[in-house]
Amino acid sequence: MRTVFDESIDANEHLWRYFRPDRFLEMINQGCLYFASARQFQDPFEGATAVLPPGSIHDPRFLPQNEGGERAFEQLRRLTKICCWHRAAYESDAMWQLYAAAWKGVAIRTSPARLAKAIKPFKLREDYADETLWSGNVRYLDLLKERLRVNVLERFMYKHKAFSWEQEFRLMISLRLAEEFGVKVPESGIKVAVDVCLLIDRIYLGPELSIDDTQAIRLAAESAGLGDRVRVSSMLGTPRYT
Repeated sequence: MRTVFDESIDANEHLWRYFRPDRFLEMINQGCLYFASARQFQDPFEGATAVLPPGSIHDPRFLPQNEGGERAFEQLRRLTKICCWHRAAYESDAMWQLYAAAWKGVAIRTSPARLAKAIKPFKLREDYADETLWSGNVRYLDLLKERLRVNVLERFMYKHKAFSWEQEFRLMISLRLAEEFGVKVPESGIKVAVDVCLLIDRIYLGPELSIDDTQAIRLAAESAGLGDRVRVSSMLGTPRYT
């Protein structure tokens, strides 16, 4: 696993990923992490090097837009596959709500060191070389004021400052060269094999997870040898007021 920037990564920092129950069960049963295409994300600024102020029709930082350039960038987003993690020392209520079916999901905790050991080599085709796995902490900038001058990978490691609450750590695989050599690249995401026992440090059950989903998740965890790593969300604690 290579880093995008020349920076020091805390190998033991807690990283979180929040799932709906069905997505978690798919991940643990198949032993795969999903890397989405960059154009699948809801963020409209994904991969942007600047943001035009609202209501503006001209940006002096750029030449006028052209359709060819826009089409080329859209293909770059298709060819860049990304797996996102939340950097935090503690679980996040906001992440439970946004990414785990409004508290009805599950979260796993890992670290950069665990990711590096757990992720298996990925190739699109058996007769083609393994793809490089890139990683790093996302950097947040006010893109209304700045214009990035970055390479094709680095642009996906910067985000508009409005998204800084995400505190994101990213894994990326660029399939641009593979396509240039005639290897067919999926339109959406890819599944990358992992050793779930090496990957997962803790499994947290969401605060409003159903009884059926709780049983299914505990069973899947036990089958994978992870039964002793299951915990319940701290939000299930009992509040005291006096």
